[in-house]
Amino acid sequence: MDKEFAKRRKNLMRMMGNDAIAIIPAASVKLRNRDVEYDYRQDSDFMYLTGFDEPEAVLVIAPGRAHGQYVLFCRERDLEMETWNGRRAGQAGAMEHYDADDAFPISDINEILPGILEQRERVFYTMGVNQEFDQRVIGWVNQIRQLGRGGAHTPNEFIALEHILHDLRLFKSGYEIANMKKAAKTAIAGHQRAMRACTPGMYEYEVEAELLYEFKKAGCGTAYPSIVGGGENGCILHYTENNQPLNDGDLLLIDAGAEYQGYASDITRTFPVNGHYSEPQQELYQLVLDAQKAAIEAVQPGNHWDEPHMAAVKVLTKGMVKLGILKGRPAQLIKDGAYRQFYMHRTGHWLGLDVHDVGDYKVAEQWRLFEAGMTLTVEPGIYIPNKSRGVPKRYWNTGIRIEDDVRVTRNGHEVLTAGLVKEIDAVEHLMAKAAC
Repeated sequence: MDKEFAKRRKNLMRMMGNDAIAIIPAASVKLRNRDVEYDYRQDSDFMYLTGFDEPEAVLVIAPGRAHGQYVLFCRERDLEMETWNGRRAGQAGAMEHYDADDAFPISDINEILPGILEQRERVFYTMGVNQEFDQRVIGWVNQIRQLGRGGAHTPNEFIALEHILHDLRLFKSGYEIANMKKAAKTAIAGHQRAMRACTPGMYEYEVEAELLYEFKKAGCGTAYPSIVGGGENGCILHYTENNQPLNDGDLLLIDAGAEYQGYASDITRTFPVNGHYSEPQQELYQLVLDAQKAAIEAVQPGNHWDEPHMAAVKVLTKGMVKLGILKGRPAQLIKDGAYRQFYMHRTGHWLGLDVHDVGDYKVAEQWRLFEAGMTLTVEPGIYIPNKSRGVPKRYWNTGIRIEDDVRVTRNGHEVLTAGLVKEIDAVEHLMAKAAC
C-alpha cells in the first residue's frame, strides 16, 4: 500500500516540475450539534496522496527538497488527549506508518513552512475550499515578500492544484479498483438483504436498516445518505427522509452505496414492495432497463462522455411515445428536450474517492473520450408524479431508476455491480425465495 501512495506522489511531482510546492490541508472536524462532532472523513485529495486519516494536518510536497520531498505536519502524541479521543500517529508514526520523509508538529507550521515556500517558484494549491486556510497560505507568502529586501525569494505563481491532481485521480489503479469492487460487493449484499426483507407495511427506515447492517458488518460506511423512497417518494431524486410506510402495490426505489477505504459504490434498484411488478410497472421498468443496457453498451474506450446519455435518451423517448407518455416524433422530442419532464438528470457521473468523483467531463470544450481506468455510474430513470398531465393514470406516482458502476477497460467495459439482479424475473424470484 505504501508503494501505491508513493507512486501517486511521484506522478504528481512529475507533473508539478522542480521549484514547485504543493500544499494540501486535511479536512476539518465538523460539529453536528453543540459539542458533538460528525464522524470524521478525510479530504479526498489528502487521502489520495497519504492515506493519513487524522484532522489538523497539512501535507507539503516539495520536489527535490534535500531533507525530504514529502512532509507531513500533524498533531503530536498526547497521552491525555488520546485517552479521551483516540490514538494519534505523531511525527514518528507519520514517518514510520505513512512513509513521510519528514514530519513536524502542526503547531510549528508557521515557523517551518515559510522556509520551504521561500525556495520555490510555483505554489500548487486549491483555493476556495477552505477560506480560513486560504488566508494562512496568502499570509505565509506575504510574510516572505516582506523579507524580500533581505534576500528572501517569494514564489511568483499560484497554480490550481486540482487541475493536475484530479486528472490523476480520474484514472484508477488496480489497487483502487480492488477497493471499489469491495465497496460494490458490500453494496450488493445490502441491496439483496433489503429486497429479501421488504414487505408491505414496513417503513422505509426499516428497509434502510437492512442495508446498513450489511455495510457495517463488512467494515464499510455509507458513501452518501441512502435514498429509500416508496411509491411517490421515488419521484424525488434526493429523497432522504426515509420515514414513510411502504404500501402494497407500490414500487420501492433504493439508491445506496457502501464506502470502503474511502472508495464509493453507487447502486440503484427499483422493485415491487409486494414482490410482483404490476403490468404498468413492468412496462416502465423494462423501458428504463433497456435504456440502461444501451447506455452501458456505449461505455467503450474512444467513445465520448455524452454517448451513454444520448443512447439512454433515445431509448427512453421512443419508449415513452409508444406508451403514450409523450406525443410526437422521437427525434423532434429529443431535439426539444421534451423527455426532461420525466427524465431530468444525466445518465451518470465519475465514481471513486468521491461518489461524484473529480475529473473534467469536457476537455477544450469537447466531451471527454473514455479511456481505460475511468470509472463511472450509468443510471437512467423515469419519474412520473401524481396527476401528470397527458400521462395515462396507470403510470402516476411511479419513480424508477436503475444504476450500476462501470469501469472502462482496454477493450470495452466491466460492470462492477453486475452481481445484483435487475431483470424483472430475477428480482421477483429473489423476493419470492425470501418469502418462502
